[in-house]
Amino acid sequence: MKEAPMKAKATVKAWNELRVQIIQAQVAPALVLIGVFAVAAFGGFENATDGAKYLAIGVAAATGILAIISQYAAVREAEALLIDMKNAEEPTALSKKISESRGLLSLSAIAIVGLGIGIFALVVWAVLG
Repeated sequence: MKEAPMKAKATVKAWNELRVQIIQAQVAPALVLIGVFAVAAFGGFENATDGAKYLAIGVAAATGILAIISQYAAVREAEALLIDMKNAEEPTALSKKISESRGLLSLSAIAIVGLGIGIFALVVWAVLG
């Protein structure tokens, strides 16, 4: 049985929910990075034990990896939503514009992974010196 197409306003609402999910997934890693930055800026890792340093790196890594997974999942779901938007009933100017965002979503997925790797390298550098 074929599903009826979604209405454009419903697809825009779903799009906004996915955007919020991506933003919320950045909160915990940002707080962890602020903590690591503050400790590193005041020389807190200079006299720390190796165990404490590795723990800081591990927590930053775990938090970052989980955030990347969550953000990447939201991007994949948004890609599927773009197809629904293109086929939506009663399209609006906004839904039409959003439905053309496939390239931006692909760039976002690449940026999420690339920035995650880059930031992790900086965390390791800040902690281990």
